[in-house]
Amino acid sequence: MLKDITFGQYFPGDSIIHRLDPRMKLILIIGYIVLLFVADGLFSLLIGVAMGVAFYALSKLPWKLVIKCIKPIMPIIIFTAVLNIFFVEGDPIFEWKFISISGKGVLTAVLMCIRIICLIAGSSLLTYTTTPIALTDGLERLMKPLQKIKVPVHELSMMMTIALRFIPTLIDETQKIMAAQKARGADMESGNVIEKAKALIPILIPLFVSAFRRADELALAMECRCYHGGEGRTRMKQLKLSGKDLGAALFVAVGFAAVILMNIFGPEVFRL
Repeated sequence: MLKDITFGQYFPGDSIIHRLDPRMKLILIIGYIVLLFVADGLFSLLIGVAMGVAFYALSKLPWKLVIKCIKPIMPIIIFTAVLNIFFVEGDPIFEWKFISISGKGVLTAVLMCIRIICLIAGSSLLTYTTTPIALTDGLERLMKPLQKIKVPVHELSMMMTIALRFIPTLIDETQKIMAAQKARGADMESGNVIEKAKALIPILIPLFVSAFRRADELALAMECRCYHGGEGRTRMKQLKLSGKDLGAALFVAVGFAAVILMNIFGPEVFRL
């Protein structure tokens, strides 16, 4: 399961999505997330799905990455669907003893599952196609107005990017620790919930030690390179918006308008 977690990884490429300005990517992903929650029906939400498919096609990434980024959250998706199916009230379509399933509950479950899948897939595409350095520069430039109220913008951007960058590293470290503990005879799969939780202690302690060691090594490396925060720093690559960035923004804006129009004038069927 851990090897399927790809969030935070960067996959090199030369597609249109890879070449977009990181500031525009951040704005577009925020707009896409808002679009997913503005859509209040199945038809309007399918517009968001089509936009996500289009962006993945333009990125030229393997489609198996979509499955990999969704697979780890399948328990959450299933749990969300079950809650909506059984606890959303409406006209019942199935009743048996104390169990009642309504059409509104089923529709809500379907819409929420689609939203979660598109949300995770869209957010993952941002890290798949953007290097950590570019992501840091984009975050810093977007939050630059906050410097006027003494917010340490550069440091916050650096911390968020480092956190994303170390997700794959910690996952890889966890796999190595689990393999080492199993080789020593540790049983992590049998027993009840409490016993399984206790079996995680030999994994969590070395993982925390390794994480703190890596953090200390990173801090030492930054100090050796005379890193003193964002004050007075320059950039090797200057960020500039281009025609493809404006085209991507126009594409999302058109999709947003289509969703709003579908919400207003679309058929009432499959709408909450």
